[in-house]
Amino acid sequence: LGIRNLSILGAAVDIVKSRLGVTVDLHKIPLDDKKTFEMLARGETMGVFQLASGGMTKYLVELKPNRIEDLMAMVALYRPGPISQIPEYIKRKHNPKLVKYLDSRMEKFLGMSYGLIVYQDDLLFCALDLAGYTWEEADKFRKAVGKKIPEEMAAQKEKFIKGIITNGQSEEFAQKLWKLFEPFQSYGFNKAHAASYGMIAYQTAYMKANFSVEYMAALLTAESGDKEKVSAAINECRRMKIKVLPPDINESDVGFTIVEDEDSRDGKAIRFGLSAIKNVGEAAISSILSSRESGKFESFADFLGRTDSRKINKKVLESLIKVGAMSKFGGRATLLSAMDSIREKVVKPKGDDLQQGLFATGELKKTEAAAVITIANIDEFPDEELESLERQLLGFSLSAKPISEIIGSLVFESTHKINEIMTSEMHLGVVKVAAVVAGVRVITTKKTGAEMAFAKLDDGTGTIEVVIFPKIFKETRDFWNEGRPLLVTGKIDVRDETPGIIVDAIDTINSLGDEKQKEVFINVSRETDINSLQRLKTLLTENLGSLDAFLVFEGGKKVKLPFKINWDESLAQKISDILENKSS
Repeated sequence: LGIRNLSILGAAVDIVKSRLGVTVDLHKIPLDDKKTFEMLARGETMGVFQLASGGMTKYLVELKPNRIEDLMAMVALYRPGPISQIPEYIKRKHNPKLVKYLDSRMEKFLGMSYGLIVYQDDLLFCALDLAGYTWEEADKFRKAVGKKIPEEMAAQKEKFIKGIITNGQSEEFAQKLWKLFEPFQSYGFNKAHAASYGMIAYQTAYMKANFSVEYMAALLTAESGDKEKVSAAINECRRMKIKVLPPDINESDVGFTIVEDEDSRDGKAIRFGLSAIKNVGEAAISSILSSRESGKFESFADFLGRTDSRKINKKVLESLIKVGAMSKFGGRATLLSAMDSIREKVVKPKGDDLQQGLFATGELKKTEAAAVITIANIDEFPDEELESLERQLLGFSLSAKPISEIIGSLVFESTHKINEIMTSEMHLGVVKVAAVVAGVRVITTKKTGAEMAFAKLDDGTGTIEVVIFPKIFKETRDFWNEGRPLLVTGKIDVRDETPGIIVDAIDTINSLGDEKQKEVFINVSRETDINSLQRLKTLLTENLGSLDAFLVFEGGKKVKLPFKINWDESLAQKISDILENKSS
């Protein structure tokens, strides 16, 4: 785990050095960086080592960490057993009057954790300082805790209680202290391990907070083989107002790179890498990059004439066109229809160097390419088909609307985020998820011959598998289409330690009438200015209706509007445009 994140950190540091000329020494960064801790306190933890799960993020927002020791403690406590201590840790951090020690001798080793036992080391110091253990005896105690062998723990308990009484405390105190040790018998971090993890967590958070574009580019490149993680990272980039540009035959490198873009945050955008495109392998990429060294490709014919047709075969070419990497040369439908005829004119015939085609040398002149070969435009594919092509070859669609925007009018205060379901330590029963259908597999049951389905849902924070049994599938079959936004209600079903959902019911945007949607929640980011809020107020007062509406500000503060509003997809889009500072 740590090594993988060290690789991401190393790549981020290299990108910062090459692009900004700034040398970041991760061993010398300030450990009290305000920007870093403010980011964590807002819950912006995606891509931060050990701190990105839904449950951990919730606790960090409540904790509002402001020192490295807080991160070390949270890393150690967010484990089966010790996790029950987190609410008390948060309370004591915010109210020093609640800090207390069972014995004054414990303050010297529990001072930094507000009097709470957090690490395995704390157990050892209790044994040493309160029960009179020698270091050798304390080490045997450590092994007993680590091995979790009942007989050994029973023997240690007897010895520990006897030592506590001998050293001036009561048996009642000894029993109470031993009770506090019990969570560590299921899982406990030693302090050195927590410190190492806490430092890497802080370093990743520091780079994300202070060098956002560079860090996200490094993260995307590292995760490029995992479509779900790339999708989650791209959604995070969108939230951070970092533009992720589609693959481009003239700009893309092997991995994700940073390019100048005046419309993006800090004038920088992240360009998709060629290696993330299905069917485009190392040989094809190498041929493209080496051919491009002599200059950018001026046209589709120029590209075909200068690259090796054996490496850029028909399958590779189709994939590049379908994801939009060739869009500067024409529409995707146009290029796909003209591909074979242009290849015949441009590509050198195989196995016969004497027979020369029109541009057989492979040294096609840029001006010649555009002048001699023309492509007849045909109607472009519908948006839905373009998005489907991208999902097939990238794993998701870059040109589709952000998922948060697609599902906006399905999101209620009571809906669950998928990443919270997937990472929750709590037992969840019935959940409600607003998400987009990311894939469907229909099967026929052996017993009755009825159809049922397995589907994947994506809400921008993660993906989850759902099961639709025959009765529900028969009623809802027409709605299980890729790219369709749905509000799914169902029961959590955990198999092989991975949560899924057994679907009980679904709602769609069209079916959400007033009888189901009673309240609307509009999320407002801290970057929203007064002018945008005024425009929002004007828009909402022009759409009065029967639904209560709330503005939800970062940090969870809600303000109920003094009037009720109407709600539909059109209004959701207009609100999104205003809050993202798009021209009205």
